[in-house]
Amino acid sequence: MPDFQYVDLLPRGEDQTEYRLLSTDGIEVVHLGGQQFLRVSEQALKDLTFAAMRDIQHRLRPGHLQQLRNILDDPQASPNDRFVALDLLRNANIAAGGVLPMCQDTGTAIISGKRGQRVLTDGPDERAISHGVFDAYQQLNLRYSQMSPLNMWDEVNTGTNLPAQIEIAADTKPGHELQYELFFMAKGGGSANKSYLYQETKAVLNPEKFRSFLDSSLRALGTAACPPYHLGVVVGGTSAELALKTAKYASARYYDDLPTHGGPDGNGYRDVEMEQAILQQTQEFGIGAQFGGKYFCHDVRVIRLPRHGASAPIAIAVSCSADRQALAKITPEGVFLENLEHDPARFLPEITDDHLDDDVVAIDLNRPMTEVLNDLTRLPVKTRVSLTGTLVVARDIAHARIRDLLESGQPMPQYMKDHPVYYAGPAKTPAGYASGSFGPTTAGRMDSYVDQFQKAGGSMVMLAKGNRSKQVTQACKDNGGFYLGSIGGPAARLAQDCIRKVEVLDFPEHGMEAVWRIEVEDFPAFVVVDDKGNDFFAETMRPVATRIPVGAPTD
Repeated sequence: MPDFQYVDLLPRGEDQTEYRLLSTDGIEVVHLGGQQFLRVSEQALKDLTFAAMRDIQHRLRPGHLQQLRNILDDPQASPNDRFVALDLLRNANIAAGGVLPMCQDTGTAIISGKRGQRVLTDGPDERAISHGVFDAYQQLNLRYSQMSPLNMWDEVNTGTNLPAQIEIAADTKPGHELQYELFFMAKGGGSANKSYLYQETKAVLNPEKFRSFLDSSLRALGTAACPPYHLGVVVGGTSAELALKTAKYASARYYDDLPTHGGPDGNGYRDVEMEQAILQQTQEFGIGAQFGGKYFCHDVRVIRLPRHGASAPIAIAVSCSADRQALAKITPEGVFLENLEHDPARFLPEITDDHLDDDVVAIDLNRPMTEVLNDLTRLPVKTRVSLTGTLVVARDIAHARIRDLLESGQPMPQYMKDHPVYYAGPAKTPAGYASGSFGPTTAGRMDSYVDQFQKAGGSMVMLAKGNRSKQVTQACKDNGGFYLGSIGGPAARLAQDCIRKVEVLDFPEHGMEAVWRIEVEDFPAFVVVDDKGNDFFAETMRPVATRIPVGAPTD
């Protein structure tokens, strides 16, 4: 019989995070029963949460910014890779000003905490943290995304971005008795939707089967969550929910300090050799940083967990180009927050648009739709275009309303016939700005409407992010339509540099989900689906052969 030995399932190493001191207010060390305790006020938790949610909407980790710069310096990067990377760096520089958030989808607030055994608080920690989230989304130029169900079919926006997802656990690690660790994330719909659980069997745990599984499952991520990605892959898990949660946190580099080898007692570990093999595999997809190239991912984290012998969960998750998370801690020395980059301009190279790609086609949208379509029909897929003129903005709720009109016998609204439709939803408009952050949303949510709308004369040119289904490609072929892909991620840059005027056009009662009219100048996009049935992303779905390492990892 073996001897008892406790093994942490996910044994993290020493914290290497660089922190900055926020405050020493609201904390004190008290003595009780001969022991020290750290007392943390509700105000301290609220203020920390506000600061964290503000910072992660406007600032990125230096390592992430360096990875973007590396794309520009890589001679193997495609022109599209470099174009996207430069736009994301410019976006980071604008967002760092603290006015426009880097992405218009300012996300679900997700906060996890580990509270030391001798940390005392005044009341429910979740209440104080929620109040901090509330203040951030009320006071900053952020968008409310949380829909509360009134019944199974009807929902209403809470108007506060609450509720937040908050999980508080005990921290029993020796030396952490007087420490409160928190991890803050803002998870937009794109990256949240690209979290997948696969219930596999032992059969997948061999190099060839695993390679084939990854080839199909990773391609299915597509670009809707805004590459370049930080990719997390978890193999195994004591439960399906643990596998998914670990993958999400791995994509945020939360588990970077795990050991790099396993053992007979059940600890999880990072497989760094597999990480490099999978990264290479993604570089051969051809998807690149959204529109062709090498940089589908910045990096990959692979975590191998123990599993029940009859269960083999595999979880995949991504952190997107708006890579929003930060660690924090409260100790007797003060309240600390991860030091995100305050000067992203230092990562900008001495490079201009002229160095990126000469093949940019200007499209004047202030013309009859027939003329716009005639221009687009001459362009092959992957062509980069620059749009100037009027766009109509409409997404989920607006599309549902227009479908109701059509099915009741009314005609397609004229604005849907006269102008391209941009699938997007704005964040708040700051004072003195024409627009708040206003980047593209995931196109696939509107796929089911396309054929019906095009047959009624609308949606002939669509603009959004991510790949589309085969039914959209067929609809464009049948009806003479086009889908243009916009760069997912740089919403602040689009607001500052490209959007000149914004006004509500229809359905004002839906707030940010209304139909908008916007005027754009030099708005960047790519031809993704044309009127001949060509789809750029179809070329990226063919499998490639990649070697998966065999054998146990070594230190």
